[in-house]
Amino acid sequence: MRIGVNTRLLLKGKLEGIGWFTYQTLERIVRDHPEHEFFFFFDRPYNPLFIFAPNVTAVVVHPQARHPILFYIWFEWSIPYMLRKYKIDLFLSPDSYMSLSTKVPTCLVIHDLAFEHYPDHFVISHRLYWRHYSPLFAKKAKRIATVSTFSKNDIIKSYGISPDKIDVVYNGAHDEYKPLDFAEREAVKKQYADGCEYFVFAGALHPRKNIVNLLKAFILFKKRQHTNMKLVIAGRPAWKYEEVEQMRAEMPFKEDVKWVGYMNVDALSKLIGGAYTLVYASLFEGFGIPILEALQCDVPAIVSDTSSMPEVAGDAALLVNPSDPEDIADKMHQIYKDEALRAKLIINARKQIKKFDWNNSAKKLWDTMMKCVE
Repeated sequence: MRIGVNTRLLLKGKLEGIGWFTYQTLERIVRDHPEHEFFFFFDRPYNPLFIFAPNVTAVVVHPQARHPILFYIWFEWSIPYMLRKYKIDLFLSPDSYMSLSTKVPTCLVIHDLAFEHYPDHFVISHRLYWRHYSPLFAKKAKRIATVSTFSKNDIIKSYGISPDKIDVVYNGAHDEYKPLDFAEREAVKKQYADGCEYFVFAGALHPRKNIVNLLKAFILFKKRQHTNMKLVIAGRPAWKYEEVEQMRAEMPFKEDVKWVGYMNVDALSKLIGGAYTLVYASLFEGFGIPILEALQCDVPAIVSDTSSMPEVAGDAALLVNPSDPEDIADKMHQIYKDEALRAKLIINARKQIKKFDWNNSAKKLWDTMMKCVE
């Protein structure tokens, strides 16, 4: 079988949630199925790192699709042409976009519908594109995979899709995320937090990640608790970042907030592994990979009580109302003061992470793909 894959988010040094899902599942699928040919469709020059096996052919498809007009051209004109040219039997699109103009059976991965719930957090051009086309994509796709039971139910409710058409394929965490020993933790604290214990947040910095309320909560925590505890924020500035920049410049205790930018896996796994607690008070997530990464490092979490986050964190986290900085600060104070609670959460984390594994994810995604051609 000849399988085409949308790999436009496989960008070296820029992998985030969807990119990691694509990388981790495809690496295993092409390796485990050498009897099939895979055609990876990139929208720009690609890195050989992403050509995982001899049965992969890389194809650069123009134009670079990073704007709604270019999305339309790429998916409705360029991709259908390539699917015909390479006689593709099945198309996998792991980034929630697909073509309405092809008859090739398509397996679509929808990670979340955040734009339906928080439309003001997105630039208007992208928001309008997604709100128009996403329901059409969901209906057109032969099968849908999504990354949590929450997201499955959201797709069913929002778009009227049959539950029988949707499979849950959880994310996993990279093998680099693992507990650090004492010496390693001390070195990381010295490197990023002036040798102090620290809370950590990891993720792209845009409104849905709720950075402003995280900073407000940290201010409240510092006012109540006279401590040298730091907050380390890892991630690239994305869209609508202005409010965060203003608060960063004007907030009290700003010297205790460390901004380290985007980090590769090697560095980020150490940063998270050295943390006292992950604080992930996002407004909405289809999954929330940093939560799982922290749990895999024996680092407990404070996470939002909304969307998929309780599903991912299980009993290994304290839940907060992400709209309430007081609640976030209370939980930061609680876990800071109660070492027995923190130890219990770490024990629970070791049980929770057994539910999530990239090998299982790849097998489940492959099963979903095969349902498209039965």
